Amino acid sequence: MPPVRTLIFAKAPRPGLAKTRLISVLGAEGAARLARWMLECTLANATAAALGPVELCMTPAPEAPEWRGVIALPGVEVSDQGSGDLGARLARAAQRSIDGGEPVLLIGTDCPELTSACLRDAAEALHRVGAVIHPTADGGYALLGLTRTNPCLFSDIAWSTDTVAAVTLARLGQLGWPVCVASQLHDVDEPGDLIRLPAEWWATVRLSR
Repeated sequence: MPPVRTLIFAKAPRPGLAKTRLISVLGAEGAARLARWMLECTLANATAAALGPVELCMTPAPEAPEWRGVIALPGVEVSDQGSGDLGARLARAAQRSIDGGEPVLLIGTDCPELTSACLRDAAEALHRVGAVIHPTADGGYALLGLTRTNPCLFSDIAWSTDTVAAVTLARLGQLGWPVCVASQLHDVDEPGDLIRLPAEWWATVRLSR
């Protein structure tokens, strides 16, 4: 299978910066520990999938103090997400990679169900169809894979709402691009989502790291 670049978008897992909607139940430190664990698991799954380059697109920039001592990244490329809303940042990264001849899988770190096997299946669908999306139960998406891109896929979208996946699919349809709609997954963003965490994740959240 031809290589695919996996672009992982993440905030620094620091108290008050990451997983802020979970602070009410986990506390700032617990939410940050969960964010760090989810980041580490996402990186491990993306690396284990062995699809091609893995790039961590970071906010703030990689050299910012918020990232100091957080995580070692052997073999993982790093980049700055840059300015603008999420759509602008996704669009830039996707365009850069596709212009360089690399299809992309765009993912975050919020979905425990996005395993290495799931990523490999998405890459296969991407090569077969040209676009793939894993919608999430909250109306967003956990993964968007593209072999080509267009600004309309990322502009004027109400991010973090229940319309994101539907709007993205509608725009792919307007472009006339075939897309594989893969299984619905679940993000962990809100207190009610915590039931999706495996037991070993809970143990990690409660431990001081």
